[in-house]
Amino acid sequence: MIGMIMFLVALFMLMLGFPVAFTFGGVALFFGVFAEGMDLFAFMPYRIMSVMQNTVLMAVPLFIFMGVILQRTRLAEQLLTSMGRLFGGLPGGLAISTILVGALLAASTGVVGASVVAMGLISLPVMLAHKYDKRLATGTICAAGTLGQIVPPSIILIILGDVLGLPVGDLFKAAVGPGVVLIGLYIVYILVVTRFKPETAPAMPKDDSVSRKKEIMNALLAIIPPLALIVIVLGSIFTGIATPTESSALGGIGAIILAIIYRQFSFQMVWDASKDTVKVTAMVFAILIGATAFSMVFSYTGGDYLLEEWMLALPGEKWGFIILAMLVIMILGFFIDFVEISFIIVPILAPVAEALGINMLWFAILIAMNLQTSFLTPPFGFSLFYLKGVAPPEVRTVDIYKGVLPFILLQVLVLAMIVIFPEWFGMSSSY
Repeated sequence: MIGMIMFLVALFMLMLGFPVAFTFGGVALFFGVFAEGMDLFAFMPYRIMSVMQNTVLMAVPLFIFMGVILQRTRLAEQLLTSMGRLFGGLPGGLAISTILVGALLAASTGVVGASVVAMGLISLPVMLAHKYDKRLATGTICAAGTLGQIVPPSIILIILGDVLGLPVGDLFKAAVGPGVVLIGLYIVYILVVTRFKPETAPAMPKDDSVSRKKEIMNALLAIIPPLALIVIVLGSIFTGIATPTESSALGGIGAIILAIIYRQFSFQMVWDASKDTVKVTAMVFAILIGATAFSMVFSYTGGDYLLEEWMLALPGEKWGFIILAMLVIMILGFFIDFVEISFIIVPILAPVAEALGINMLWFAILIAMNLQTSFLTPPFGFSLFYLKGVAPPEVRTVDIYKGVLPFILLQVLVLAMIVIFPEWFGMSSSY
């Protein structure tokens, strides 16, 4: 039972607010020495070296760099301004624009914090000025900003590809369908709400000084450059021209070219973006090394065998395991980050899924969709904090919490659709 006790201790320490990487590493060290002594950690240098030589994980800093560069080009501001004018004349038009811009930012930057903050600074004041309901406005921004967790190129999918031993390109392809369905449901929800309660999202007054043709042209000019980058990066992966790691490097170069096009390029910007990339990447890899030590001790103490034996005995076999696994991930998402769940919980669940004959590609997409909700679920959803940090004083935390609830339900609906009807998304639940 040592493995199960160390898992509970680590979870408790995380909830108390201890740093993630040091929690996993420290708990592993304490229980490892208790179970076997320091000799158990003689293999850690080899495990760390294998992490550092993993070419799949090289895509993580490169895609982060691409996203940070694009965030500094004021891409979100230009997209929101153009799309807002294009759809603003419709009831809920600003909210629909925010969803579409969130989708474009997700596919071009994939940085959730930057997307939520940018849209919170630009879109939220405009929505509130036009008498939007605070709950609808804040919920829309949080939901749109978190699309980067499922819409490729997603950092979650790269991490899951490494953890589960799946080709990242296949994960990117499989995630496109669920991502599009989720975006469509968000827009349908806004249209339905504004149909029955038009006062929650009034239409913007039309600006007669700008013709409709000019609005369309401005929107196209704002959309085409990032859309071209998306097509190049994802198209090179889907057609087999480049690996995800190679395409991430291509994306970084493309982001710099876009910065030049938008006249935002400077060597200082590249330097600052590089420092931000190093900070985020160091955090991810520190967690990975701590998680590697934790999983090594957990496996040595027999925790994985005990858990596998218990899960294989669940009623309902495959479906009982899927329901329990999704519930566990969703509940943990209320309290801890997707990186910790990916590096600690997923490796524990993966052998059980393989033993039950579950299609691991389908299982990975279920996990990715589930982890996306962790950014929205109170009390510790990161998107909620990002938005609250930039929201005007009249927007209360409870408004944000209430605003995201319908979007959480829509995410759960898409998750259920993938579970029940995997063939709709070109997948199968079994090998």
